[in-house]
Amino acid sequence: MSSSLESNSSNSSISSTDTGKVGSSRLKIEEKPKILPLPNGPYYLLNDMEPKIVENLQNSKGESLSTVSGAALCRCGASKNKPFCDGTHGTIGFSTENKAVQGGTATGADSSSSDDSSNKNKSVIKDKRKSYVGKTITTHDNRRICSHAAECVKNLPSVFKLNSRPWIDPDAAEVEEIAYTIKKCPSGALSYSINSIEYRDQNDRNPMVTVSKDGPYLITGGVELIGDNIEFGDGASKEHYTLCRCGASQNKPFCDGMHRAINFKDDKN
Repeated sequence: MSSSLESNSSNSSISSTDTGKVGSSRLKIEEKPKILPLPNGPYYLLNDMEPKIVENLQNSKGESLSTVSGAALCRCGASKNKPFCDGTHGTIGFSTENKAVQGGTATGADSSSSDDSSNKNKSVIKDKRKSYVGKTITTHDNRRICSHAAECVKNLPSVFKLNSRPWIDPDAAEVEEIAYTIKKCPSGALSYSINSIEYRDQNDRNPMVTVSKDGPYLITGGVELIGDNIEFGDGASKEHYTLCRCGASQNKPFCDGMHRAINFKDDKN
């Protein structure tokens, strides 16, 4: 990917040359928006993948030039124009590399509670989904992709129990309550099954990127995450997920709750 993609403006453009096949193979208008994380740089939110002619710009032959336009969103956490990128990532040497954490790797889903993000030295959690089987509902959980919004423990503490082993009791509330609570999970770490049918995605939602208060980008409605080395967690939803914007996640580009550990603030949002 060309370094020219690392723009310092909030309304940046990506040329058809830099995006590979975009110029030669135009995508259908009905395709959903896309997010492209740039190496050591911002996210590009691409709402329209069809190149448009740029006014007042031509090549040496006098021909008009076209490009795909996008909004550059900060993910280093230091932009002074949040949520937009202002180029600060280059000044501070922001890296999108996920550094290994000392202390080993957690071996089970219960090795990390849903609200443990205050521990800056926490061990890396294994990317593995665990199922908690109840009489009428099975709850699935992958601690690795949890953003620690704590919607589960706040809304249904009888089922989602901090500091308990196991931390999920699928028989401690009505099925409807559990399903309703799981639908509030922004990261896609939680899902559930009834009669061997899994309910994970909410396909009735329109594509949207929401800038949460002092937290990650909340992605809903199936906005496509594109680019190299994108690895969704075991059992993760691609309809809804959370993207780090504090710069401190150890599971970039996804949020792992570290915004709380570093006390990330965005006073203008």
